[in-house]
Amino acid sequence: MNKRIQRWLAGAVVVAGLWCGTLLSAPSAEHPNVVLVMADDLGIGDIRATNPDCKIKTPHLEQLAREGLTFLDAHTPSSVCTPTRYGLLTGRYNWRSRLARGVLSGRSPHLIPADRPTLGHLMRRAGYHTAMIGKWHLGWDWHKDGDKIDFTKPVKNGPDINGFDQYYGHCGSLDMPPYVWVDTGRITAVPDREEGVTPKQDRYGWYRRGPIGSDFHIPEVLPHLFNKAMTYIRERSTDAKHGKPFFLYLALPAPHTPIVPLPPFKDASGLNPYADFVMQVDHHMGQLLATLKESGLADNTIVIFTSDNGCSPVANFELLKEKGHDPSGGFRGHKADIYEGGHRVPLIVRWPGKIEPGTKTNALACLTDLYATLEEVTGQPRQEVGGEDGFSLLPVWRGAERSSRESLVSHSINGKFAIRKGPWKLCLCSGSGGWSAPRDKQATARGLPPMQLYNLDDDPGEQQNLVEKHPEKVRELLRLLDQIVRRGRSTPGKPLSNDREIRFLPRGVSLP
Repeated sequence: MNKRIQRWLAGAVVVAGLWCGTLLSAPSAEHPNVVLVMADDLGIGDIRATNPDCKIKTPHLEQLAREGLTFLDAHTPSSVCTPTRYGLLTGRYNWRSRLARGVLSGRSPHLIPADRPTLGHLMRRAGYHTAMIGKWHLGWDWHKDGDKIDFTKPVKNGPDINGFDQYYGHCGSLDMPPYVWVDTGRITAVPDREEGVTPKQDRYGWYRRGPIGSDFHIPEVLPHLFNKAMTYIRERSTDAKHGKPFFLYLALPAPHTPIVPLPPFKDASGLNPYADFVMQVDHHMGQLLATLKESGLADNTIVIFTSDNGCSPVANFELLKEKGHDPSGGFRGHKADIYEGGHRVPLIVRWPGKIEPGTKTNALACLTDLYATLEEVTGQPRQEVGGEDGFSLLPVWRGAERSSRESLVSHSINGKFAIRKGPWKLCLCSGSGGWSAPRDKQATARGLPPMQLYNLDDDPGEQQNLVEKHPEKVRELLRLLDQIVRRGRSTPGKPLSNDREIRFLPRGVSLP
């Protein structure tokens, strides 16, 4: 064999290895950039695209909706922060993880193991540069001496082990210490003081007392993170135009507490500081969208905007309703609850030339679906592990009335379940499963039934419990939930294991 043939064969082997191993879906000029923005505690009633009666001015999000597709029946996998973020990134229901209820703190160790597929891994495998900016709230590993954090040492097991080439953010919610920025494992400034505000001092702007870095300023956090995101887009624009697209996951800290709107948004809504803060979020979204346009990337970038759960009661529902605004848009409950107000959220998608502008859909969707959707967008085959509880929304983006999703499992802060199929929703608790009345203990003390069945077509406000009138529907939904739990997945494929034993039945209820 001559040397020319040997060199050709050697080169062919290298190319084949790259094709089969690293680049399961090679980047192409047609692969769009993706900007995924997740607001924090923004209710479905807080923007006009999903609530015509909204009293908060959100012109930039309205424009995004006019240029894209708005989902009216989109849901988070949980009605609270950490679990939803797990579900969004993994395409897997959060309750399959070791976190059975509640959320992580700012000091918690990492939740998602390095070998669990995430959106970061998925997009990197397709040839994307991947970045996470903002609120992580999925834990990372501080260097600790006993219980004390050593802020001079690097952070380990952050978003970088979950598929992100770079990240810049804060570990927990913005009301959770420690308040320091971490830039891909590097703490940018060690704390030089302790700081905090009590709810008595400021019912809207409170945050827990703790160490805070010299470059960390609570009121400036929201614009600071948007500026970081816009800088990232500008820096990646040249590569993005030459076959190296980017995936940006921008997790906002707002309008979650501390609710700290800056001028000119402070007092601008005429409602209250929460509404002012929503207006500020909308303004910065306008800046972000303008940056994409100025960089020449708008026409080849998918922009996805959503929220991690419903609005928090800290927003002051009573005062807002006095002024004609309902953060839950007519649905029952709010953040933390199993009711619709806890997990039904805005979801707007813009993809110029691919999605018909100004369209709305009643297709059932869950944020776990974004994994399977982007998998299909980037031309990657479905894997046995990764996106186990997600169904591609690409058919809906293209105009179909629905995806292949037929059911939805919801989860509350207290670890309570709901299962929905069609209009029928079965809540496996006697109360809200969260913070609104009646709370579970109150409901049990009042002798309310251990389960609640609602027909959302007839009763979107979840007021008429039909559990005694439709026992056959209760049995059907219980069996469906049991199957979804036991198989370790909602999608077709090989059964998988959960990370813990899952118990979903209320006390005194057995499987039919």
